Amino acid sequence: MKSGAKGTGSAGSKGKGGKVTKKFIINASQPASDKIFDVAAFEKFLHDKIKVDNRTGNLGDTVQISKVGDDKIEVVAHTQFSGRYLKYLTKKFLKKQQLRDWLRVVSTSQGVYELRFFNVVNDEADDDDE
Repeated sequence: MKSGAKGTGSAGSKGKGGKVTKKFIINASQPASDKIFDVAAFEKFLHDKIKVDNRTGNLGDTVQISKVGDDKIEVVAHTQFSGRYLKYLTKKFLKKQQLRDWLRVVSTSQGVYELRFFNVVNDEADDDDE
């Protein structure tokens, strides 16, 4: 069923309203403190891969990426920008660095994403048998 109840009125007037400013923070403090995640490389990856108007490398003044502290990255977008897209790019970077098996991207609050280790339950009984 296509009722179109969500967002029917604003679809035509997408760029005519006031400026939309969204702020996202990616917190990589856990893996960065263990020295397995390079925050500077991730920041460069975001610079290279984020698309604006269907073109990469087209950030201009609409999207700003900056490093906050040692292990946080802040993305400020002055246009329509999805947090899911940021999560997708983070997962893509983790896969490229072969860290996807150990890390996951969790949304802790609105606009804040955190990289966490998977909770691994150690069975000491299995280790002793070998």
